[in-house]
Amino acid sequence: MAVALTDGIHVAETLARAGILRPSRPDRALRAIVGLHRFGPTLAAGYLGAAARYPDAPAIVDERGTLSFSEVDRRTNALARGLAGHGIGPGDAVALMCRNHRGFVETSVACSKLGAHAVFLNTGFAGPQVSEVVARENVSGIVYDEEFGPAVAGARQGRLGVLAWQEAEAPGADTPLAAEVSGVDTPPAAEAPGPDTTLEELIATRVDTPLPAPVSAGRAVILTSGTTGTPKGANRPNPSSLSPVAAILSVIPLRARQTTLIAAPLFHAWGYAHMLLSTSLSATLVLRRRFDPCDSLAAIAEHRVNALIVVPVMLQRILEAGSDAIQASDTSSLSVIAASGSALPGPLAERVMDAFGDKLYNLYGSTEVAWATIASPADLRAAPGTAGRPPRGTVVRILDDQGQEVAGQATGRIFVGSELLFEGYTGGGDKDRHAGLMATGDVGHFDAAGRLFVDGRDDDMIVSGGENVFPAEVEDLLAAAPGVREAAVVGVPDAQFGQRLRAVVSLVPGAEVTEAELQEHVRRHLARYKVPREIVFMAELPRNATGKILKRELH
Repeated sequence: MAVALTDGIHVAETLARAGILRPSRPDRALRAIVGLHRFGPTLAAGYLGAAARYPDAPAIVDERGTLSFSEVDRRTNALARGLAGHGIGPGDAVALMCRNHRGFVETSVACSKLGAHAVFLNTGFAGPQVSEVVARENVSGIVYDEEFGPAVAGARQGRLGVLAWQEAEAPGADTPLAAEVSGVDTPPAAEAPGPDTTLEELIATRVDTPLPAPVSAGRAVILTSGTTGTPKGANRPNPSSLSPVAAILSVIPLRARQTTLIAAPLFHAWGYAHMLLSTSLSATLVLRRRFDPCDSLAAIAEHRVNALIVVPVMLQRILEAGSDAIQASDTSSLSVIAASGSALPGPLAERVMDAFGDKLYNLYGSTEVAWATIASPADLRAAPGTAGRPPRGTVVRILDDQGQEVAGQATGRIFVGSELLFEGYTGGGDKDRHAGLMATGDVGHFDAAGRLFVDGRDDDMIVSGGENVFPAEVEDLLAAAPGVREAAVVGVPDAQFGQRLRAVVSLVPGAEVTEAELQEHVRRHLARYKVPREIVFMAELPRNATGKILKRELH
């Protein structure tokens, strides 16, 4: 009882500090409370509450303009009725293959109001992957952007097809940078059937009155990154309370009614988490369909953005735009830069904070466990490369192969416990669990101050000549070398040592660095057996659509 009371007080204090709990007109506050009671802590309730409290405030800003919270509420009512008119109801699944724009948000909210499940497709999927996921998840309808028409063509057989975004330019006309972080390997143009309807048609032809709450809430199905195989669908539960929101806000100082630019893909767990969090904060979302570093800087200045949500490679590209480009845009409104989705190298974190101030927060987690730890700017300054500390309500343990907690700062498997652990893969199967904790699939250690360091995937450990090497410390060291843009380390077969270390390095344009110089750089800082036996230079490291390096392509 005492613990529950203490937790409740902490949640209330945190939400009040963030501005979520604040005085409001009684009629508006009542409508927000009724929405939360009807739908629970879901996207539907979030937009109902925001529309009740701040009806005329901007909710979404994208290339098509601005929508207020009341407009989003009414439009998603109509959209939900339009989907229902095509036979989609509670428990059915709707797949989204969209970039970051209003259509993604509105479809997700409409599914929440219907009690339908939203399946988020990676915009880098080719046709066979789309068909496989859509069949496995028993999808009834697909909402997609025009450029992905060829990719969804096969999967649309016998299913509703709804066009979310139509554009004049040719499909897949990404810059190399945009393709890298928001949709690699976009399928080539091919003959594809036209849509059955469009989002705007569904909205325009239906009444926009409120819907009754569904018997059970719909869920978000987020796909794993697929860096080690076919992407799996992770069944994400809806939060049972506002405690998870308070946990994030107790570390990352996001505030109500701020403006947030979500550059990370919305189909990814990190982007989706902030879309969901924005509803609690009644935040204005600034969205761009394709990431471009200079455009992002300009958007921050134009819309006075307070929080920038990214994957780490986006920070790398923003810095590469150069100091002149950074200084040309007024970024003084930024109070938070939040990164997740892949490892944040220590040298990159320091360079970002040197350029923008100590506003950088690094969240470590996974699609399956949600978050595990958060590193504050102070953590990143004191211990570059750290993943931070567990927020309130989250437990992180380092266990050995027998399930026992390791002593001191020893390395072991990372296990996490919280109320947001996923409920298993939609196609069957689960993560390894132990005493209520779930494996992240990574290995790591705590330092003396209690900060977590992720040493690598538990299957990434390289055994060379009987010595265990985890790639992360070698990668961070190489990334800090003059002239190095980014680096990855893998183990390749070796007749003498079993495995040898291969480093794959991308250099800063114009830099001239040799293999021998980088090997000597590592040798000066680490044990001899951690020095890569070979270093391969590439112009770009291969990445998936969320910025993770595809190490399977480096062997």
